[in-house]
Amino acid sequence: MDAVTLERILVANRGEIACRIIRGVQAMGRRAVAVYSEADRDAPHVHLADAAECIGPPPAAASYLDVEAILQAARAAGADAIHPGYGFLAENAAFARACAGEDITFIGPSPHSIEVMGNKAAAKRRMIEAGVPCVPGYEGEDQRDDAFHAAARDIGFPVMVKAAAGGGGRGMRRVDTEEGLAAALSLARGEAENAFGSAELILEKAIPRPRHVEIQIFADDHGNVIHLGERDCSVQRRHQKVVEEAPCPVMTGALRDAMGSAAVEAARSIDYRGAGTVEFLLEEHGSFYFLEMNTRLQVEHPVTEMVTGTDLVAMQIRVAEGRPLDLRQEQVRIRGHAIEARLYAEDPARDFMPATGRIAWWLPPSGEGIRVDDGVVTGTEIPPYYDPMIAKIVAWGETRDAARLRLIRALEHTALFGIANNRDFLIRILESADFAAGRATTDFIEEQETLLPATQARDGAIAAVLQYVLAGESALAAAVDVAPALSGWSSAGDLTSRYVYEIGGERLGVAVSAAGDRRYGVAGDGRQWSVSLLRREPGRARMMIDDRTLDVLFHLVRPGLIHLSVEGRTGTFEDLRETVATAEESGGSRITAAMHGLLAELCVARGDRVVRGSRLLVLEAMKMQHEVKAAIDGVVRAVHCEAGRQVAADELLLEIEPAEQGAARVAGTHTGGHP
Repeated sequence: MDAVTLERILVANRGEIACRIIRGVQAMGRRAVAVYSEADRDAPHVHLADAAECIGPPPAAASYLDVEAILQAARAAGADAIHPGYGFLAENAAFARACAGEDITFIGPSPHSIEVMGNKAAAKRRMIEAGVPCVPGYEGEDQRDDAFHAAARDIGFPVMVKAAAGGGGRGMRRVDTEEGLAAALSLARGEAENAFGSAELILEKAIPRPRHVEIQIFADDHGNVIHLGERDCSVQRRHQKVVEEAPCPVMTGALRDAMGSAAVEAARSIDYRGAGTVEFLLEEHGSFYFLEMNTRLQVEHPVTEMVTGTDLVAMQIRVAEGRPLDLRQEQVRIRGHAIEARLYAEDPARDFMPATGRIAWWLPPSGEGIRVDDGVVTGTEIPPYYDPMIAKIVAWGETRDAARLRLIRALEHTALFGIANNRDFLIRILESADFAAGRATTDFIEEQETLLPATQARDGAIAAVLQYVLAGESALAAAVDVAPALSGWSSAGDLTSRYVYEIGGERLGVAVSAAGDRRYGVAGDGRQWSVSLLRREPGRARMMIDDRTLDVLFHLVRPGLIHLSVEGRTGTFEDLRETVATAEESGGSRITAAMHGLLAELCVARGDRVVRGSRLLVLEAMKMQHEVKAAIDGVVRAVHCEAGRQVAADELLLEIEPAEQGAARVAGTHTGGHP
């Protein structure tokens, strides 16, 4: 085919991958068109693109998954190509075929290739024909329970029940005995039908403690097929990848050649074109088995780009234009090591429940060897309609340990305040001895119980240090109007600020006394510290506690409420004294939500009489439970909420008629644990 030049490329996606592709398109001198739902009207990818088209209401089914809406946006923008990114319509053969019908280039493989590899049963049968090693299993058309029971007995337990039409852990169950198979089949069918519109299942032999290793392949329309090495994606929870790296820690040259050749043969067998990933399970003794093929760009593609020096998006565009690959297999070189961590808006302490709300402060890391693919800014609202991934933080180093340590430091210098997230969880993964030694398998997270905050030992010393930092920063943020030269001097004695916090259900008093220029004495929990503020800038501070230097990230939400990050631990702290004082001073009969969260409990009804301190409601947000109490006596005049519902920041919840002239306010109490 003759090569063409794609000049105006519509990116049919959102979030970090939309931003990544838009930047790649623009770097090639082409125009990038964004699409957005009404929920994403002010999203960063919309502002980054050269043009943008609205494609419908917030739900994905009515916008990002609406084929006609995407095509109409392409027509309106005059786009000559569409890049689907990953997720949404990226592996939708009907969409690829519809693009061709509109004479719009689909930047991806042919509809035929997508269809063949989109069904696990069909894909596995094709791979067996092509001689690619496959996990022993059952891919038969007979979907009755009896057929699965017979096949499972032949395969041998444990087995994996999987949805034939999808992935991402949906419709997947491990079954250890035949007694549990019937229930697993029923559950998997229901999940598969809901997620993919097909209840077809397959069985596979469960490989004990394997590694999940995938090969990045690339093919053009001129018969060239190459691989760009492998990625180890073994660190997963519920079959969803969390941390990925390249190269695989246990890879050898001979094993890479064998897996790479199998992946290339898989691509050749279906006349593949463009970027694709062939995924394998790797046993400890070196045997590997075909798992599936993803006919798109992968979330974890940055680690391959960083160790090979390639730009996979640019390669996709050139191949879609009909140009041959400008890289031969013998020219592929792997240099150093790269590790990627997926930063999610989710709460590890609440079984990784996705979080929504407004980002109070986003501070991505920077520095040598650090790459950040993100799609948010400070103030971005995280809606409940889409995948909760916020960003990918990637580090490169000459060695694996250099990359690992660089990524830990990068995450420690990342601030994502105002919304629950897994940053601290990622740091604990990278710090664990098994990960550091390269021993992680797909069972890693389940085996490492101390990764989860609910099981992490409470360190009183760290909690006390965090309390100190909070008190010190609150004192500074409160802008005590004293010149540095006069700090610590008063005709009435030492200047002391007092604070009260609630940690783990217990109240802790902290006193901060000025001791000179940027020096403080801190007392609390029966201990004392000498503290110096070495450096401070917006959102950042370097402090010395006794002889220990700490870097602190912080965001003052309002007087008395602060987000803090210290050495990989994040917490939100509220000074009860200041909150109560503020409430008493300013009044307020309108009770509003201080932040996005779940209204876990509603304790009053319209017409109820309340007195100062009465419990009004409990709001769950940002890894904590917040009791909201009445600040004055009064009567509940109106109730605008109900228990069990998500509420937005500043949403009106209750109205209280004061018993006396004046307004009512509330005092919020932090009843969660310290980080």
